Amino acid sequence: MSKGSPPGPTPGFLVWRLANKWRVAVDRAVAPLGLTHAQYSLVASLHGMGRTGERPSQRRLADHTGLEALYVSKLARALESAGLIERTRDPRDPRAVQLALTERGEEVTRRAITVVQELHQRLLEPLGGPGSPRTRAFTDELTTLLDAPLAPSVPPDQST
Repeated sequence: MSKGSPPGPTPGFLVWRLANKWRVAVDRAVAPLGLTHAQYSLVASLHGMGRTGERPSQRRLADHTGLEALYVSKLARALESAGLIERTRDPRDPRAVQLALTERGEEVTRRAITVVQELHQRLLEPLGGPGSPRTRAFTDELTTLLDAPLAPSVPPDQST
C-alpha cells in the first residue's frame, strides 16, 4: 500500500460487492417463481414500460436495463419458452423484435415485484427505509455515478 492510498476498500470495490449482494439476494428471492435476477430485470422493465403503453424492442430493453443486446435476446428467448413474454416483429422495422408480457407473465411479474419490493425495503432499512433523506441522497449519488461516462483509458503510445 502506498502512502497516498486511502485505507480500507475502495468505492469501486464496495459498489461491486453491493451489486453482487443484491444480485444474489434477488436471485434467491425470485427463484421460487422460476426467474433469475436478469430475467426479473427484463420482465419488471417490460411491466413498467407496458403500463405506459410502450412495447419496447429488444434493443430498447437492453438500453433500459444496461444489459448487452445479445444477452437480452437470449433471456427473451428463454422467457418466451417459459410462456412469460411474446416476441413479435416490429411492423415499423422488420429487423427489430418487440417484447411484451403474456397474461401469465404479468401475473408472475406482479408476484416477483412484490417479493423484490420487500427485499428492497430490507436492503434500505439501515439508511432509514426507501423514503428517507439518506436513501434519497444515496440514490442521487448512485445516479450521478451511473450518468458519468466511464470509457477505458487508452494507454499512451509507448513508441514515442
